[in-house]
Amino acid sequence: MTQPGRGLHGQAVEELGRRIIRGDYPPGSVVDPVKFETELGVSKTVVREALRVLAAKGLLESRQKRGTTIRPRADWNLLDSDLLRWQGSSAPSDGFLEDLAEVRAIVEPAGARLAAARRTPADLDAMRRALEAMGAAGTDADAMVEADLAFHRALLDSAHNELLSRMEVVIEAGLRVRDRIVHGARHFSDSIPVHRDLLAAVEAGDPDAAVAAVESLLAQASHDLAAVQAQEQQDGHPTDAIPEETP
Repeated sequence: MTQPGRGLHGQAVEELGRRIIRGDYPPGSVVDPVKFETELGVSKTVVREALRVLAAKGLLESRQKRGTTIRPRADWNLLDSDLLRWQGSSAPSDGFLEDLAEVRAIVEPAGARLAAARRTPADLDAMRRALEAMGAAGTDADAMVEADLAFHRALLDSAHNELLSRMEVVIEAGLRVRDRIVHGARHFSDSIPVHRDLLAAVEAGDPDAAVAAVESLLAQASHDLAAVQAQEQQDGHPTDAIPEETP
């Protein structure tokens, strides 16, 4: 995964990737590496390496006589952690948020069911620590987001399924975008009780209760997001105008 702010190369990948994702360059359009050098104030080598990384993610392709072009969205590696982060970073579309919510609704209940059957003492400790961090976060939105992510990461890991654990990149993208909107607006339900219920169900080894707790948590999350979006629209400040993530 590209780390924001890690050198000129990483910064170039971040900036160009975000531009492509938000549609600055439509599919099929030709991009000018020399223009990027000037706009970003970087060397030809930095731009070339950045374009190589973006090509590996399915965003670009280079052909003789045609140059470097933007590939159709259908060719993008949408499960790439950087692409997920870029899509949700500044102005996530309703479609993107809905897709993420649907994936969470498919993955997390299944993960909770397996976690209730397979969790270890270490898994439970990780979930407890995350829950304690949520309680300690108070009104610190950033701390709450990170604690929430840690809890759901620990939940998936408790299923002890390597492929399911890899779905963390999608779950994290959905959670981070949702949490950034809701907690940033400081208008949300107390999610700690339902997280506590989920932990209790997993600890008790009760798969049905774990699934029910996850479904309640997801329903609450959807309700909070819809409430914030409605309020923002009423106030004339669309929710998709949220500030970009701080690297």
